[in-house]
Amino acid sequence: MSAAPESVETARLLVERLLGLGATEAVLAPGSRSGPLALALHAADAQGLMRLHVRVDEREAGFLALGMSKVTGLPVPVVTTSGTAVANLHPAMLEAWHTGARVVAVTADRPARMRGTGASQTTDQREIFPRVRFVDTVEGLRPSAGPVHLNLELDEPLIENRSWYFEVERCVPPVPMPMPGEQLAPGPRTVVVAGDGAGPEARRIADSGGWPLLAEPSSGARDEHAIGAYRLILAGHPVADRIERVVCLGHPTLSRPVTSLLLRDDIEVVHVGGRHTFPGPAGPNVRFVDRVDVDEADDTDWFPAWVEADRVAGAAIEDLAPAAHRLAGAVWRASAGGVLVVGSSSVVRDLDLLPPGPAPDLVVANRGLAGIDGMLSTAAGVALAAGRPATAFVGDLTFLHGANGLLIGPAEPRPDLRVVVASDDGGAIFSLLEQGAPPFADAFERIYGTPTGADLAALCRAHGVAHEIVAVDDLARALTVAPRGLSVVEVPLDRSTRRADAAALSAAAVAAF
Repeated sequence: MSAAPESVETARLLVERLLGLGATEAVLAPGSRSGPLALALHAADAQGLMRLHVRVDEREAGFLALGMSKVTGLPVPVVTTSGTAVANLHPAMLEAWHTGARVVAVTADRPARMRGTGASQTTDQREIFPRVRFVDTVEGLRPSAGPVHLNLELDEPLIENRSWYFEVERCVPPVPMPMPGEQLAPGPRTVVVAGDGAGPEARRIADSGGWPLLAEPSSGARDEHAIGAYRLILAGHPVADRIERVVCLGHPTLSRPVTSLLLRDDIEVVHVGGRHTFPGPAGPNVRFVDRVDVDEADDTDWFPAWVEADRVAGAAIEDLAPAAHRLAGAVWRASAGGVLVVGSSSVVRDLDLLPPGPAPDLVVANRGLAGIDGMLSTAAGVALAAGRPATAFVGDLTFLHGANGLLIGPAEPRPDLRVVVASDDGGAIFSLLEQGAPPFADAFERIYGTPTGADLAALCRAHGVAHEIVAVDDLARALTVAPRGLSVVEVPLDRSTRRADAAALSAAAVAAF
């Protein structure tokens, strides 16, 4: 057989390299310039070497790869053709950079001689993703943390009819040296803040020190021992004024009371991680460490004081129990021991006020930049990579923004994913912020509330996705059956009471304190 065209050989080497790096999943968006890469990936899928997922929307393809990488920790390539297709990966690549997900953007390009001309679908797409590591050869792919952009200049002839054979040589990453821990002694009144992705290490530190754990829903640390109403306690309980030290893990972004606590300059702050996961400028009282070890547990009344404050605040919340709170509780409880993917904005904050209790095994959220982009595709990626039924919990704007995530062709692997939509026809989160105050009422609905009047049932019907409308108080019963295939459960809510509900919860907690 004659030598393969250079573009075909590059495609073969790419698949071998990806397999060597441990990739088991690959995402492809169709295109012409990427033709040899597509055929190579299809062959690898047919040979059982790698599972291929094809999506017609590059933005959604990027978020599908993101969701998979967040679950597996492995590199997941997303392959596109040239031109605007590349730019559509930008939101997912930004999220990957801020969370360290190992998404590999493989973008097909025209030969360098075409750059700067009017050739079709030709632009300068090198280093298009700020701060993402850029390589322009297959050999440049190597074991590394975080996202990578590989741009391949492919010349004609692009494809040929051939049999594909792949030789796989595993690329073994270097074993990192264990870092000594920062030793912390009891004494200062300490709380442990667990932001997004903190993991079970936050739980270990809190348990070792006998300290209260303030854990966001996507921290991976929230369980029946966490302080549920920590946000309200920080904002209005006297025990918060007694804090002398904070140990922080992950990327905390959900609430202003936590951010204000971490940015105080009169307490000791120990952040496990780097400046890119600390939610603001760090003063001289903040030190960054690789890990924390605790000498012994605190035997004072510090932890019991937080438990009592949480009990009081939780009782006040449950007495009021607005609809959004009941909805969040039903979703969280139904996901206990399972997989939950959470959208940004209101729904994750509703989860954040729930009382401590059994938690999902895995909670995933895109909190690197806290955008609403691509959440349905992220959730599909999580469910597919986990190999387990999953629930996604999103608002209606997040759902509509990522509706192309429902576009899954009949030949593609399909997730067992149920999407629960808090459907209040607009952006409820803004009613909780300054712009939701009465002086801005005349402008609010048009420029912040942004109702769409969209028919979610019709949209699902167009995509061949099962849809049902369920009342808040009937949701728990509707979620008793594990997700099978792709389905949508729409739960209508009244957005007009959001601001008043939040104020009532805060006032009730303060009054109870």
